[in-house]
Amino acid sequence: MKVLTVIIGALCLAVASAGAGPLPLHRGIGVHEWLNWSPLDTDGSYRWPPYRSEKEWLSGSRPLSDWPRGDEFRRIKAMGFDFIRLTVDPGPLVASEGEKRQEALKILSDAVEQVTSSGLRVVFNLHGNSQVPAYSMDLVQGGADSEGVARYREMVKDVARMLVRMGTNRVALEPYNEPAYYPCDASGSDDWQRIMAGTVHDIRSVSGDLTIVATGACGGSITGLTDITPDFDDPNIYYSFHMYEPHAFTHQRSERSGGFMSGLPWPASGGTAKAASAALTERMDKAGLSLAEKLANRVEARPIISDYFRENWGEKQLDTRFQEVAEWAGKHGIPTDRLFMGEFGVILMSQDGRSGAFDADRLRYITAVRELAEKYHIPWSLWEYSNPHGMTLILPKGPAVPDEALLRALGLKRS
Repeated sequence: MKVLTVIIGALCLAVASAGAGPLPLHRGIGVHEWLNWSPLDTDGSYRWPPYRSEKEWLSGSRPLSDWPRGDEFRRIKAMGFDFIRLTVDPGPLVASEGEKRQEALKILSDAVEQVTSSGLRVVFNLHGNSQVPAYSMDLVQGGADSEGVARYREMVKDVARMLVRMGTNRVALEPYNEPAYYPCDASGSDDWQRIMAGTVHDIRSVSGDLTIVATGACGGSITGLTDITPDFDDPNIYYSFHMYEPHAFTHQRSERSGGFMSGLPWPASGGTAKAASAALTERMDKAGLSLAEKLANRVEARPIISDYFRENWGEKQLDTRFQEVAEWAGKHGIPTDRLFMGEFGVILMSQDGRSGAFDADRLRYITAVRELAEKYHIPWSLWEYSNPHGMTLILPKGPAVPDEALLRALGLKRS
C-alpha cells in the first residue's frame, strides 16, 4: 500500500508538472500612453481618482475623431497580436493606501477587464516615471534594504492580489521596468539580485500560479539579465530583456536642443561613415542651420557615426546577443520560450530630418530582431502601439491607421 501511495503521488506530481507553465505569450505590443501618465493636480500631486480614461488616452496627441469607431483592443487582436504589455504608473498606488489604493486598483482592474474581454492577454507592467519625483523609479534605487523598496514591494503584493482575482489564465505581472543598479559586473552590488528575488517571493506568497515577468538591472538589458542568478525560478516565470542594440541606431537623436543625429543605415555595411556624414550635412543645410550650429552638430555626431561603422553593426552582432541570453537560460535550465523580449523598436526619421532612421532601415532592423527572437522561440512585444514620438505602430498623423509596412516587418501581414 505504501509503495502504491508513493507511485500515485509521483504520478500526480508528474501531471501537475506537465501542466505547469507561464501564461502563453507570442506576439505583443506595448500600450504606454493610456495608464502610464496619471494626470496631476495644480499642486503637482496625482489627480484623484487617478489614471486617464480611454478617451483621454486616444485624444491625448490627436483629435478623437481620427480614431475609428469600435473597440480598440479588438482591433489590436485582429491585427494578429495575442497580448498587450500594458504599462502602468505605480506612483498613485505607492502614494495611496487603504481605501484610496483599492479605488485605484479598481480602475486598473476595469481597464484590464476591458482588454482581456477582447481576447487579448495582458502583461501588467509597473512602469515608473518621473512625473512626481517622490514616486519615480528613484524610489527603488536606494538599495535592497531601503524603505522605498519595502513600500514598493508591499504595493506589488496588492497588485498581485488584484490580478489573481482577474484570472491567472489572462494576466501576468511584470513588477519593474528597466531598473538601473549599474554596473552589471563583478564590481556591482547584489542589491538588484536581492530585490528581484524578494519580489518574486512576495508575489508567490499571494499566488503560485500568477505568471511573473522578472528582469535584470542595467536598464533591463541582456547584460543586466545575464548578471542575475535565477535561484528563485519556477515554471511560471518569464525573464525579460529589451533589445535596443545598438542604441546609436535605434535611438538616433541629438542630446543638444535642436541638434541633428539621424540617418544611420541598417545594417552598417549598407553605407559608409563618409556618406552618412555628408547626408546629415545636407539635412542640416535644408533646415537652414547656421555655420556655428552645423559645426556643433558635426562635433557631436562624428564619434557616434565613426563608432557605428567601426563596429560594423549588423545581424551577426544581434545574433551574438541573442545567443548570449539563450546560453544564460540554458545554463540555468530555463527554456528559451520563457525568455521575453519585452521591448524593441526604432525611432522613425522625423519630418525635419533631425532624428531617427529612414523607414527602409528601420523595417530591416525590426524584421531582423523579430526573426531572431522567433528563431530562439522567444515571445516579443513591440514598442509601442500609438504615440507621436517616432516609435509607433499607429501612424502619428491623420486617420489612426496602422503602419502596414511595420505589420509586414512583424510577420503579421503578408506582402
